[in-house]
Amino acid sequence: MTRERIEHATEHARKGGPERYHDKLRNQGKLFVRDRIDLLVDAGSFMEDVLLARNEDRVLAADGVVTGRARIEGRPVMVIANDPTVKAGSWGRITVEKMIRALEAAYDEVLPVFYLVDSAGARITDQVDLFPGRRGAGKIFYNQIRLSGRVPQICCLFGPSAAGGAYIPSFCDVVVMVEGNASMYLGSPRMAQMVVGEEVTLEDMGGARVHCEVSGVGDAMVSSDEEAIAWAQEYFSYVADSFRVHPHQYAPAEPSSAVDIASVLPEDPKDVYDMHTFIDGLVDADSFFPIKDRFARELITGFARLDGNPIGIVASQPAHLGGVLFVDSADKAARFMWLCDAFNLPLLFLADVPGFMIGSQVEAQGIIRHGAKMLTAMAEATVPRMSVVVRKAYGAGLYAFSGPGLRPEATIALPSAEIAVMGPEAAVNAVYFNAIDALDEPERSAFVAEKRAEYEEDVDLLRLASEGVIDAIVEPQDLRNELIKRYAIAANKDRRFSDRRHGVPPV
Repeated sequence: MTRERIEHATEHARKGGPERYHDKLRNQGKLFVRDRIDLLVDAGSFMEDVLLARNEDRVLAADGVVTGRARIEGRPVMVIANDPTVKAGSWGRITVEKMIRALEAAYDEVLPVFYLVDSAGARITDQVDLFPGRRGAGKIFYNQIRLSGRVPQICCLFGPSAAGGAYIPSFCDVVVMVEGNASMYLGSPRMAQMVVGEEVTLEDMGGARVHCEVSGVGDAMVSSDEEAIAWAQEYFSYVADSFRVHPHQYAPAEPSSAVDIASVLPEDPKDVYDMHTFIDGLVDADSFFPIKDRFARELITGFARLDGNPIGIVASQPAHLGGVLFVDSADKAARFMWLCDAFNLPLLFLADVPGFMIGSQVEAQGIIRHGAKMLTAMAEATVPRMSVVVRKAYGAGLYAFSGPGLRPEATIALPSAEIAVMGPEAAVNAVYFNAIDALDEPERSAFVAEKRAEYEEDVDLLRLASEGVIDAIVEPQDLRNELIKRYAIAANKDRRFSDRRHGVPPV
């Protein structure tokens, strides 16, 4: 074979599809697949595999997918990237084989995987070649599931991820979506109209806003390819390379000087505040990295650094629906805790929670089952866990935020903390409803005030400390140093949970 033929085939493969499809990318504000990879990885580090796939077919450059090893901030990774200029990034037989090989190598070599997804899914014309067999598309999902919790799997969704291909993002740890271009759906709007008679747009079917705000499948929404890649790189900076090692430590930094943590909490316990402000005053400056910030906003989940060490935070958000836990917020918390536990991120719980939502609607949605899922994920997490009661922790909300009975390394209360089965007003009404109903004013108000005082004395913070319910009462300005010291001591925690194969999760 002549050198000229090899060089020509190589040039063609790297060029991708016809120029008109490159023009389409540019009109959509998208980057070419190789430009995406160049932006993601360290310069000169990408080593491509099976570049010359389908080189005899001038329409199928690299068969529409680019795979290979690289480094990001010096850390070795595997990259799988669709080329939408080649038949809309659709999958052929060799496409699937390249992806399977990449995932098998990632498993054997314990490499984090970055998926740069922009694909119309499987080519119907090639279905027998790629769909049903032992090396068919199902093997991709098998390998993704096998990799889950072993190495990070990070998806940047730049365009469509259609039909069965939509499961690639869903099996990843996180999905960042580009608004206006990214979409996930099992059936297209055309198919929905044909099969179920539904008239729907692509954006409403499975656009970025739907999945980041309603379904919860997406973890972040950004406005460009460049932003998606930057988000993925920042996310990667918080997680470990694999389940076997600890996350990278960074230089310690003080919290933002603009935030006085002691002044964040209102004097009136009924007043709302933004827990994000409290977090900013607690962790290293500019280190908080939210996950699913548009979804189930009554609960905050995200990474941060505490004295340079990455941690995962699960926090109430009193500024949204009072911080009450719903079905979606329970699911959001559970998945985040599984993620942190998989990649060795200690967990910090910041509770200001009235409990789980009640009512016929949430019961029909299975809130008991979803709440149990949250508790399961939290109890099974073997990383160090610290529970901080910022203000209230009522009922099962205390348990969901790693309360004393769930074996956190420590339960810490701020002086503003209240721990009880329910708030004083609800408790007095529940216990003394008939007696209250039988009284007229002013006797009724006096009776209620008396019983509330008795109830509050029963759950007095010093009494709870005396009974060993809480391990320490800490002033807000001292909380950061308290946590730093406790996490340092807990770093060598025995991480065995139970002698079994696995539990039966309430999902």
